[in-house]
Amino acid sequence: MSEPGQGVPHFLAEGYVDDQLFARYDSVTKRAQPQVPWIEPIEREHAHFWEQNTRRALNSELRFRGDLATLQSHQNQSGGSHTWQRMYGCDLGADGRRGGHMQYAYDGADYISLDKDTLTWTAASPMAHVFKRKRDADLAYSQHLKVYLEEECVEWLRTFVAYGKEALMAREPPVVRLARQQGHSHQETLVCRAHGFYPKEISTTWRKDGEAWTEGTLHGGVVPNADMTYHTWVSIRINPTERHRYQCHVKHPGLPEPLILAWEEPDSPDWGLLAGVAAAVVAATALLGAGIAFLLSKETLQGGRGVHCSVPLHALGHLGLW
Repeated sequence: MSEPGQGVPHFLAEGYVDDQLFARYDSVTKRAQPQVPWIEPIEREHAHFWEQNTRRALNSELRFRGDLATLQSHQNQSGGSHTWQRMYGCDLGADGRRGGHMQYAYDGADYISLDKDTLTWTAASPMAHVFKRKRDADLAYSQHLKVYLEEECVEWLRTFVAYGKEALMAREPPVVRLARQQGHSHQETLVCRAHGFYPKEISTTWRKDGEAWTEGTLHGGVVPNADMTYHTWVSIRINPTERHRYQCHVKHPGLPEPLILAWEEPDSPDWGLLAGVAAAVVAATALLGAGIAFLLSKETLQGGRGVHCSVPLHALGHLGLW
């Protein structure tokens, strides 16, 4: 970032395996550091792992600052707050399929990305065509990236998964509760809230008479908790006289079978739950009008080797912009 805000450094690099943040470097600490206990033993087999990645992150920090200044110059921007981001990652399917991607963003908007199948670059911005011409002319460089994403990156993915297998394979089923809010004009809202689950993937839907029903529904995002679990909610506006016809349907890897809940009158009102759900609905509504830019440049680990990420943000040490 050209003008970092409070709590946001000039340069930030993070590594993820699936949705777990396992490594981090920033321009304040100047150190690559483990973020989860399961990655700490890696230096037993890869000596000086964190020192080597600290040096690479320092070099990338300097290069990213230069890249950002170059971008501002090319777009005639003399000041203001701007961001430069590189995101890449690789994945390995259960069937052995290998995938990978690499893309750039400037000020939160797509800038350019690599099509590793055709070994060409796709410009998402008119200003990116200079970069595109430069990269398309260097076929050997694009071939190198393809090999990296499909081979070298995948090997490091296997290494990281081996260290974090127990944590990455953990299954925490959701705790699901229903709440009811009275509305106007003979309408009310039923809210189905799931919390404390891991992994992130979950399906929460409303059904009417056993059939999927989307009319009058709102979905909350899947939001992380401090303990690395997640929570979410889905609401539906209904006629109170038809309340008995609706059920919340929840599917999650931690559940042996889908969970189906229908509204039951409580012995006494759960005012604490209702207040929490109301606050969540209000907050979600407010966010609909807010633009949020979360821009991170990520540093690769161990010699430019990446990992599979659900939010895979890295910076290859040898990928200068110009």
